Amino acid sequence: MKQRIRHTRRSRVSAPCRRACLLAGLLIAAPALADTTPTGYAPTQSDWGGAGLWQTPTARMADAGEVAFTASHAQPYTRYNFTLQPLPWLEGIIRYSDISNIPYGPESLSGNQSLKDKSIDAKVRLWQESHWLPAVAVGIRDLGGTGLFSGEYVVTSKRFGPIDASLGMAWGYMGARGDISNPFGILSDKFKTRPTGHSSTGGEFNSHTYFRGPAALFGGISYQTPWQPLVIKLEYDGNNYKHEPHNDNQPQSSPFNVGAVFRLNRSVDFSAALERGNTAMFSITLHTNLAEHAAPPKVLDPPLPPRKTTPVTTAPEQVNWADVSRQLHDNAGIRVSKITRRGREVVVTGEQVRYFYSAKAMGRTARVLDDYLGPGIDWFTVESTREGLPIVDTSVHRERFDALLDHRIPLDEFRLSVEQDQPMPQHEEVLYQPKPKKFDGGASITYGQSLGGPNAFILYQIAANYEANFHFTPNFWWSGVVSANLINNYDKFTYDAPSNLPRVRTYIREYLTSRRITLPVFQLTATKRLGQDWYGMAYAGMFESMYGGVGGEVLYRPFGERWALGADAAWVKQRGFDQDFSFRHYHVATGHVTAYIDTGVDDVTLALSAGRYLAGDWGGTIDVSREFRNGVRMGAYATLTSADGKKYGEGSFDKGIYISIPFDLMLPRSTVNRANILWQPLIRDGGATLGRRYSLYTLTDGRDSDNFNGNLQMITQ
Repeated sequence: MKQRIRHTRRSRVSAPCRRACLLAGLLIAAPALADTTPTGYAPTQSDWGGAGLWQTPTARMADAGEVAFTASHAQPYTRYNFTLQPLPWLEGIIRYSDISNIPYGPESLSGNQSLKDKSIDAKVRLWQESHWLPAVAVGIRDLGGTGLFSGEYVVTSKRFGPIDASLGMAWGYMGARGDISNPFGILSDKFKTRPTGHSSTGGEFNSHTYFRGPAALFGGISYQTPWQPLVIKLEYDGNNYKHEPHNDNQPQSSPFNVGAVFRLNRSVDFSAALERGNTAMFSITLHTNLAEHAAPPKVLDPPLPPRKTTPVTTAPEQVNWADVSRQLHDNAGIRVSKITRRGREVVVTGEQVRYFYSAKAMGRTARVLDDYLGPGIDWFTVESTREGLPIVDTSVHRERFDALLDHRIPLDEFRLSVEQDQPMPQHEEVLYQPKPKKFDGGASITYGQSLGGPNAFILYQIAANYEANFHFTPNFWWSGVVSANLINNYDKFTYDAPSNLPRVRTYIREYLTSRRITLPVFQLTATKRLGQDWYGMAYAGMFESMYGGVGGEVLYRPFGERWALGADAAWVKQRGFDQDFSFRHYHVATGHVTAYIDTGVDDVTLALSAGRYLAGDWGGTIDVSREFRNGVRMGAYATLTSADGKKYGEGSFDKGIYISIPFDLMLPRSTVNRANILWQPLIRDGGATLGRRYSLYTLTDGRDSDNFNGNLQMITQ
C-alpha cells in the first residue's frame, strides 16, 4: 500500500518538476564540504564557449582579463568560440558554428562549403554567491546573429566543496524542450508565444523574441576530483533537438550529458563527453589571463645604467650633454629634442620610442642623469612629447629616488615625491639641443583576414611592408608605406554583396588583388598645440588603401581630467584599385564630434561619436573599452546610422569587438608598439569611417596618468 501511494504521488508530478527537484537538491541538500577548487584555473568552458557545463551555461565568471578559445565538435556541429571577460561580471562570446550536413548555398557560389553561422553572446552576473545564496546570472545567446541558435536564460550556481551545482531556466534554442509555461506570461500574453523564423540579413537584435515562448529547465554539477587535472561534469539539457535550424533535427536518447575535462595546465583543457545519449563530443580550450600576464624577461634590453660609486662634482654647464643625449636614447629610450635647466631642476624634452611603461623610462632617465650630474640639482623632469606636441611633465626627486633604489624608503612613500604636471612655457637655460633626426623607417609583416564568407571560411592576406617617415620640422612630416602582397586568397572572393549605398568599403577584393606592390599611405601631417589644453592636426595625401584627400582634427583635453572632446573633418576621394596616385569618381565630406569619457569605474572608457560617414549616412558610434594595468585593452563598438537595415544589407549595422595587446608583454625586448586584433563580422558600406593614421586622442594618451601610476614599481627597472 505504501508503495502504491508513493507511486501515485510521483505520477502526479510532471517530469520537469521531478528533474527540478533533483537539481534543486544539489543546491540545498549537498554537504558543506571544504572548498577544494584548484587555484589559478578559470571555470571550465561549455561547448558553446563561456563558463558552463556542456550545452548549458553556469552563473560562474572567469577573472577579469581572461580570454579563451574553444573548438568543440558534436556531429553535425563544430563550434569555434572566442570568450572574453572584460569585467568581473560581464562575459562575451564570439562564435562561428559549422553545420556539416547543410550546404552554405548554391554550389556555383560556395562549392562544397558547409553552412556557417556567426553569433555573439553576452552573460551578466547579477550578484555573487554568498554563504547562503547562489550566484545568479542572466544571458542571451546569439543576440546579434541570424537567430538560428538564439536563446535566453537565467541561471544560478552554488558551490559545495568540490561540487559546483547549477540550475537555470532557458527560452528559445536552449529551452526548446518547452515543457514549462513561460512564467513571464503573467505579465503579458505576448510572452507565451515565441515568434518563429530567423533574420534574413543577420546582425539584428532579435529583441521581439527575448524571453518569449515556452521554457525549459537545465542544470547539473561540475565535480573537481581529488586529482586536480580532472573535472567531471553531468548536465541536464533543456533542448530536445526536435526544433533544430533548417529542420535538421537530431535524435536524442537521453537529456543527460556526461563527460570529463582534463586540465593539461593553466592554459590548455581537453574535454570529452557523451551528449544526447548517443553522440560523442570532443573539445579543446586554450585560455589565459591577459590582465595578469607578465612580460618575459627583457634579455634584449640594455642593462641598467650603473650607479656611481664615487661622488660626482660636475656642474651642469660642464657636462658632455651629447654623451648624455646618446645615453638617454640608447638606455632610456628617449629621442631627445632638448635638455634645459630650471634652477635646481634638469628637464629632458623628447619622445619615448622604446618603453611602453613610462615609469620604467623615467627611472632609467633618472639613473643616467644622476651618473653625470653633481650636487645642485634636486629634481629630474622628463617633458614627454609626441610628434612635436608637449604632453606631460613627469618629475622625480633625486634624493628620494636614490633612497628608493637603496631600499631606504618603500614605494608608497616614494610616490609622494613624484609629480606630473601640465607642460608650460617657463624661463629656462638651454643646456643642449641636438640636430633633429629627419628620417626613420622599418619593415614589418602584416596579416589580415575575413572569416565566414560564402566563398571560403577564411580569406587572408600576408604582406611585407616598409614604413618611412621624414620630419621637415618636429611638427611637420611625411609618412609613407609600401606594401608587397606575399600570399593572398582574396581572388576566391567572388560574392558581391547587395548594397543600396555607395560602395565605400565593399570593393575590398579589388583593392587586395589588383596589384602586387601598392602604396597604402602617402601623407603629409602637421600638428600644433593650440592652447594650454588644446591640440590641432592637419593632414593631406593618401590616408589609407581606399581614400585620400585633406582633413583636420582639434582636441580639447584638459590636464588632470578624465574626459576630452574632439572633432575631425575631411574631404576624401576614393582611390584607384591599384593604390597608386589615381582616383575614382566618388568623393564625400566626412567628419565626427567625439566625446571621450573615462568613467572611473573598472577602468572603462566611453567614446561617443556623431557625424557623417563615408557613404554619406549620418549617425553615431559608441565605443566601450577597458584597459588593464598592464596596458591590455578590450573593447567593442556599434554604429547606427541613417542607413537602415535594408540599405545596409547583411549585418544590419556596423559593429566589432577588439583586443589591443602591448608587444611588450610578448617580446624579450621593450617596445611601445601594440598588436591590434579586430573582429568585425562583416565589411559593409554603412557606418564606415575613414582609416586615419594618427589620432590626437591617441597621441596625447600620456595625459592619462593611469599607465604611469599603475606601474610605478617599474621605475626601478
